[in-house]
Amino acid sequence: MSIVTIPRTILRFQYQFIRYPLQLIEERVVARMDAEAPARLVYERSLGVLDATVGNALGDARLKRSGASLAKRSDELARAARLEAAAKEEMRVADANLKASREDVVDEVQDARAERAQAVDDAATSAEKRKQAATQAAQKRAGDTKKEADDIAARLKKQAEAAKRADEQRIASAEKRVTAAADATLDDAKEKRDAAKAKRADADRLEQLADVEKEKRQAERSTNR
Repeated sequence: MSIVTIPRTILRFQYQFIRYPLQLIEERVVARMDAEAPARLVYERSLGVLDATVGNALGDARLKRSGASLAKRSDELARAARLEAAAKEEMRVADANLKASREDVVDEVQDARAERAQAVDDAATSAEKRKQAATQAAQKRAGDTKKEADDIAARLKKQAEAAKRADEQRIASAEKRVTAAADATLDDAKEKRDAAKAKRADADRLEQLADVEKEKRQAERSTNR
């Protein structure tokens, strides 16, 4: 054993002695918290940074690697939690907007149908009145005048039907436009939610690696004792 190795061995032993209470806190308190609890993520990241720094200073590659892995896992979990929260919020907003848009379309359709029905009724009433007036005039004047009155009534009826078809086309176009915009917003929110799930999967893999390193470190401490 070289003269350089002896101080590092002593320092490594001292660090293990100092870190033992931190390990107890991690196992008995922090481990009982939710995996994505902010306090747990902050504690684990701080512990990982500390292990990585000391491992680098002592030339302990395993300690440095496990510390860096723990810190990175904590960062990934925190980032995944933020992305998931943002995705949930966007989904909530998208659902609210979609519901509001559909309610607006329903109101618009109901109003348009009411206006259309009223317009048809008014046109029919007006046509009937004109027909009656023309019929009365025709009866007074003679035979061909009644046919002319019927032609006027038929023309007015066609105009009312054309207006009805135009209203139906406008309503259908508005429904398609609102539905397409709402679907696009939901698709964007789903993509962000999928990205958050991918981040969570990466964090879970890092957590497994951190657990393996922790078990190795505990076994090594048991052997040293």
